[in-house]
Amino acid sequence: MSENNPKTDGDADFEEMDRPFFTAVLTPHRSLGPKGFMILMIVFGLVCFVAGVLFWRIGAWPVFGFFGLDIAILWFAFRMNYRSARAFEEVVVSRNEIAIRKVGPGSRYQEYRFNPFWVRLSVDRIEDEGVVKIQLNSRGETVDLGNFLNPDDRTSFAGAMANALSVARSGGV
Repeated sequence: MSENNPKTDGDADFEEMDRPFFTAVLTPHRSLGPKGFMILMIVFGLVCFVAGVLFWRIGAWPVFGFFGLDIAILWFAFRMNYRSARAFEEVVVSRNEIAIRKVGPGSRYQEYRFNPFWVRLSVDRIEDEGVVKIQLNSRGETVDLGNFLNPDDRTSFAGAMANALSVARSGGV
């Protein structure tokens, strides 16, 4: 090539065109944080301890052990709940691709990739609740999105996802 006709970097233009314009990370909502969990466990533990001592004093000492078992079961249930809260879904939409990564509580993940021109967004609504199910369908493959979200968040995400798909289909502008 001559100096007057420089070689253009076509890969840079392609990368610029395929840059994601919509990214969402969906996480489950947990209303009780670590500090609230500690306060709950202390209060529940004190109530169980006082009730257990009262039962012990009237001669029903095995009940004291069952109160301890109640505390252990409550702690285990909350730990399992917090473990499941580590799951999330990441949705990235670019002009040429929709990438979905679902990460489970044990750090296992699944990835899905779709062409935005071939994908169909399916949103199920119930009049009193709002959006109850969001799915992407493409060539026989179906992926549920945001199953752990509450109906208001699902409604908001469904609108944003529909908008992102229309932008991708129009050329990403």
